[in-house]
Amino acid sequence: MTRPAVRVGPDPRASLLAAAVIGIGVMAAVDEIVFHQLLAWHHFYDRSTPAVGLFSDGLLHAGSLIALVGGFFWFADLRRRAALVPRAGWGGFLLGVGVFQVFDGLVDHKVLRTHQIRYGVDLVPYDLAWNLGGAVLIVAGVVLAVAAGQRRPRS
Repeated sequence: MTRPAVRVGPDPRASLLAAAVIGIGVMAAVDEIVFHQLLAWHHFYDRSTPAVGLFSDGLLHAGSLIALVGGFFWFADLRRRAALVPRAGWGGFLLGVGVFQVFDGLVDHKVLRTHQIRYGVDLVPYDLAWNLGGAVLIVAGVVLAVAAGQRRPRS
């Protein structure tokens, strides 16, 4: 049985993807810890009983841990093989954080309406801050990823 070929040398695409998984896990954890637990503004799924809301928070927390562990194993493998491209990694991390935030803000909050950022307040400032913050992170991630792709390795 032959082993699949492993790319040798810098791998900006894998660096970006591994770090994006970490970024998604980090933002999911921050969202769950800060907004669901510490501030208690909402649960991941608020359209049922409080018990279901807590259960949904547990699933989100488990998902964030799986993304973090998997992403860090992938990241460590890239580093071990000297394939890690730090700038692409940072770009991927910012993309992951931003994509999670915008997906949560648009799909979870507005399309599926699984929860809102807060209840009993004017949502416009919260929605703008959450989604524009995520968009800024996405743009910064794209800028870093493009810069990493344009950089030539030293000979």
